[in-house]
Amino acid sequence: LYRSVGAKIERGTLRDALEEIFETVIDEIMSDISGWRKSMIHYVKDENPEINSALVALSQKTDLDPKALATGAYAVYKMLELAQSEQSYITDEDE
Repeated sequence: LYRSVGAKIERGTLRDALEEIFETVIDEIMSDISGWRKSMIHYVKDENPEINSALVALSQKTDLDPKALATGAYAVYKMLELAQSEQSYITDEDE
């Protein structure tokens, strides 16, 4: 589902790549926000349980809407993950 934005980096800037990552993640979220959030809950539980635990604790200690908090946090998690993947792509291409 996530296509590489390496070509954008080659002909554009890092900002272009980050905008592409943002748009890609937001488009996926908006296609089925509830289903996306549920899949990310399971994904983050498996990949990084400490982050998941921190999100649960935060939602219990605030009056914020837990679903909105989770959606925002998981969106940032996914964007960082994709940016890290693109950084690896750039580094691999340079070698």
